[in-house]
Amino acid sequence: MGICYDKQKDSSVKELEEAEPVNTAVKNADNLVINTVYKNSNKITKEYKIWIDQIGKGAFGEVRKALHLESGEFRAVKIVYKHECSAEEQKKILKEVDILKQLDHPNIIKIYEFFEDSKFMYIVMELAQGGELFDKIQNVHHFSERKAAEIFQQILSGVNYLHKHSIVHRDLKPENILFDGEILKIVDFGTSRNFDSKKKMKNCHGTPYYIAPEVLNECYNEKCDVWSCGVILYILLSGVPPFNGANDDEILDSVMKGKYTFDIPEFRSLSSYAKQLIRKMLTYNPKERITIEDALGDEWFKVVLKKEEKILNVNVLNNIRSFNTKNKMQQSIYFFLVNHMASKEERRELINTFKALDTNGDGVLSKDELLEGFKKIDTNLTEADIEALMDRIDNNKSKAIDYTEFVAAAIDRKNLLSEEKMQTCFNMFDKDKSGKISVTELKTMLQGNTVVDDRVWEDLIRQADQNDDGEIEYEEFRDLLLKMVN
Repeated sequence: MGICYDKQKDSSVKELEEAEPVNTAVKNADNLVINTVYKNSNKITKEYKIWIDQIGKGAFGEVRKALHLESGEFRAVKIVYKHECSAEEQKKILKEVDILKQLDHPNIIKIYEFFEDSKFMYIVMELAQGGELFDKIQNVHHFSERKAAEIFQQILSGVNYLHKHSIVHRDLKPENILFDGEILKIVDFGTSRNFDSKKKMKNCHGTPYYIAPEVLNECYNEKCDVWSCGVILYILLSGVPPFNGANDDEILDSVMKGKYTFDIPEFRSLSSYAKQLIRKMLTYNPKERITIEDALGDEWFKVVLKKEEKILNVNVLNNIRSFNTKNKMQQSIYFFLVNHMASKEERRELINTFKALDTNGDGVLSKDELLEGFKKIDTNLTEADIEALMDRIDNNKSKAIDYTEFVAAAIDRKNLLSEEKMQTCFNMFDKDKSGKISVTELKTMLQGNTVVDDRVWEDLIRQADQNDDGEIEYEEFRDLLLKMVN
């Protein structure tokens, strides 16, 4: 089930790529969207101890486990061999990094930073050590209907988030879904791209068992992911693919016909709801095919999972309620610290509360979801109170609370802002080890792809610079952060 397929096309036919965004310089610190994923100019071996053994292998490189020396956290490093891929392929890898930087969802693999030297590219991501969904299917053959629903709901939540952010994955399959404890993570965004719902995509990407027929016809939209998810659900419940064959050509011929059957023993005891959802997702005509959002809200989940009242952690909600940053500099440093220094254990402790608040399962929190959750501990809260709370938490001004924004507000700030973690975070900014953070170093760590007026960085420095020397010493850095808990 894991043979990659990337059909070669006539060079005269080109995929409709999205227009490059026009960068307008940010001229006010209040309008700065904080970048917490950056290209690190240091040698990777100065910051990570990389294990020799591979934990994964791809077309142009490998994945290894690595220890982040500053934080003591284990991460995964995707190592790309430049000599094995063309300049065009290297551009695609940089595009994958840009896409990963846009994503912030509990069921999508998280990126930390990116390195490059003359021989290699290194993408540093979170480490998921529970193995591939593919291997789990191989071991158990097929899951119970309830377990399949628990797994599939997480997959749909991640894909729905992608589509809401105009990103199509194009290679969804059990090999690209990893377990991290009970949490699933969608990985491998090498064939992903931004899409325009008014335009069709043409380049053929995917894997034979999971590829949608319209992709083979080279005229498709984001609903190709819906088809792939439908195939995954069929396999979760039966242990076999709906479209099969002795070789790739036979499999692709079966996909093009689009005929499958429920007349196998594994489906006889399953509910009609499960089969109906598969039918909706494997509808041959994409125009008539269900959307990912509608699949996520399907009746099957309500019937099989029998929604239980989730208990909200009052301490976590109170942390969120009291969250406030004094100025943009404090907010910038704090969000960077959360992204790089909050441990996996700290994040995991919060995910149950996040899921309890996220009643529609889309991986972000709306104003209505927050209001509904908070009214369970304080009936006096108003819609205006929640709007003010969201304004304090919503760093990227998306009108919803993303996962890391939730973690930043919900985490125990006294534990997060320990002397050790603050010093480590300061050291990450202080690239030249001068004992001070300069405007250039601040810009390097936080700018990202956005063009920001130099005066914005100078204004940010001034918000923490107590002695007016134009740089930030550790004491100033520390004092700025501790104002969040004192």
